[in-house]
Parts: sequence; structure tokens; C-alpha cells
Amino acid sequence: MFMGEFQHSIDDKGRLIIPAKFRELLGSSFVITRGLDQCLFVYPLNEWSILEQKLKSLPLMKSDARAFTRFFFSGATECEWDKQGRVNLPGNLRQYAKLDKECVVLGVSNRVEIWSKDTWETYFQESEGAFNEIAEKLVDFNFEL
Repeated sequence: MFMGEFQHSIDDKGRLIIPAKFRELLGSSFVITRGLDQCLFVYPLNEWSILEQKLKSLPLMKSDARAFTRFFFSGATECEWDKQGRVNLPGNLRQYAKLDKECVVLGVSNRVEIWSKDTWETYFQESEGAFNEIAEKLVDFNFEL
């Protein structure tokens, strides 16, 4: 399981160091794609396969399902580490997530998320105040902390 929050920098060539414990769980090859809320999602190949099967099961005749599947798969790329444990983030994904220099790497259960520091701070501040309200809504899904 991925968990935790780490501050990192992207170098001039678009390379990012991912925390060692995340690298170990991601394996030697993994998938990075556009995520929700203007971040990047990073999946180990086994989790990507599970997600791929779920997305394949969405009804092709529904425009929302087609749009989401296109968005998700068109941004996906399989990546590997360089010798220093860095990943080279493709330019289109850096642009999507507004990744310039400072970023935040989050462990979120079955995936890693990569955020621009500014976007994460804004998102966190907005969500922090609503945390209790969000938790109350999760009870509708038979979820309790």
C-alpha cells in the first residue's frame, strides 16, 4: 500500500525522484497517466491491469464512458527508472498537471499521485475544511472510520 506525502523537485530535463519505498512497490516498470483534480496517477502494472479491465467493462454506447476512457488511456505511458531512481515525466503529462519545479508525491492506497506544489496546497486547503462533511457522506457507502 502507498501512503505518505513527500516534497520533491523536477529537474530541468523533466526527471523526478520518487521515494524509495514507492519505487519498490511500483516495480521496475509502471504506468503514469492523467489523474483527476489535475494531478498524475502512477500505477504498478498489476493495479493498472485491474483498472484497465474495469474501464473495458464500461458501456461503449455511453458518451461519458467513452470520454473518460479516452482521457485516461490517451495520457498513459509505461515508464521505467533511470540509474538514479528517477522517472522522466513526459512533457504532455507535466503540462497537464502544471508540473514545473516543486511538486508533491503522495501515496494513495493502490497508486501514487504527483501534484504541483501550488495545486496540492490549494486543493488541500479547500478540502481540509470539508473533511468532516466528506466523511459524513461516505457513511452512505457503508464506510466508517
